[in-house]
Amino acid sequence: MAGGNFLHRVISYVANEIVVNGLANSPAFQRFAVRTSKRLEELGELICFIDIKSRATLWAEYLKIAVVFLLF
Repeated sequence: MAGGNFLHRVISYVANEIVVNGLANSPAFQRFAVRTSKRLEELGELICFIDIKSRATLWAEYLKIAVVFLLF
């Protein structure tokens, strides 16, 4: 059983390194990350200047974008 756990850790580590390095070197992903980050900052600033009812709607949009950003 312990051998399977070790093997799982090794496979997870290697897969993680491949994914992280692939994304880090991907111009498309970098553009996506920059655009998403900029949009989230803009939404955060905008939320400060609107009424509470509209704020809830924008907050929902903000969270949707944040979830998509975190999944990638």
